Amino acid sequence: MRFLLTDEQREFGRSLDALLTAADTPAVLRAWAAGDHGPGRALWGRLADAGVFALAVPEAYGGVGPLPVEAAVACVELGRHAVPGPLAETLAAGALLAGTGGPVAEEWLPAIASGAAMVSLTLEGYGPYAPDADAADAVFTVTGDELRLAPGPGELSASADPARQLFRPEPGGAPAAKGPAIRAAARAAGDTAAFATAALALGCGEELLRATVAYVKQRTQFGVPVGSFQAVKHRLADTLLGLEFARPLLYGAAVELASEVSRPGAGAGSAEGSPGAGAAVAAAKVTAGEAGYAAARTALQLHGAIGYTEELDLAWWLRRARPLRDAWGTPSVCRARVLEG
Repeated sequence: MRFLLTDEQREFGRSLDALLTAADTPAVLRAWAAGDHGPGRALWGRLADAGVFALAVPEAYGGVGPLPVEAAVACVELGRHAVPGPLAETLAAGALLAGTGGPVAEEWLPAIASGAAMVSLTLEGYGPYAPDADAADAVFTVTGDELRLAPGPGELSASADPARQLFRPEPGGAPAAKGPAIRAAARAAGDTAAFATAALALGCGEELLRATVAYVKQRTQFGVPVGSFQAVKHRLADTLLGLEFARPLLYGAAVELASEVSRPGAGAGSAEGSPGAGAAVAAAKVTAGEAGYAAARTALQLHGAIGYTEELDLAWWLRRARPLRDAWGTPSVCRARVLEG
């Protein structure tokens, strides 16, 4: 099968790129890391107006999804511009609540689609931390066949990315839903979170490579640009190959997820995460995560000491690459899931 994005999907990506370029995301990132979520929430609203969060919400709840291919296009651009906030978690919450149904879905899914609600979550098997829980309007936790709304963001933990704070949600809270459907919905949500994170990592790596190529064309040694050195060219070519190899795996996973949702008998948000779709997501996650992290190492080496400075906007992308690689499935966990699939 030959897969290419449609003209509409490409235009969607270009429109998001234009929106985010005008938004000055480095300034938004600095404010977010300092605890000022106002600029980030304003940008979140503009992304919602562009339809980003509706992509994960079924039409019955005011969304247009689930549309995994379009979600991949969006998340690559969000990663390229390092948009702050619980992006993957909010999209995953769309899958979780759609699979859960009932009053909790009716309350929160329309708010997610419209951008009125920013959501973080933890799922059993993916670690205890909820990213950006202090900025979220809701933090959902899943344990076994029980879905709860955490009473508070909880304890702050150390994070390599200052614009992506990690919290251990406060225990307790009234159950929002119970039953065997919760386990199936949580599996679909885990796949969605891993898939969105893979796309964010790919976009992050692409921006790191773009900035590095621009820099080595300007930086000179011995009277010539360092980008003309053979060793530098090889390093950049290897980085590009890693990113380009990850791209078809990401969109292949999107096709698998879309097929899972549209299979006969599967309602919107009811997909349980088949082994094939889960393995495709895991393959995309490990490949995009490793490629993005390799791009960060290349960027840091070729920028030299200036790459460490707080004043350089590149530092925000450098700090984000490794957390994205490890979030929602470390490389070893993803490789094991590929083998199982």
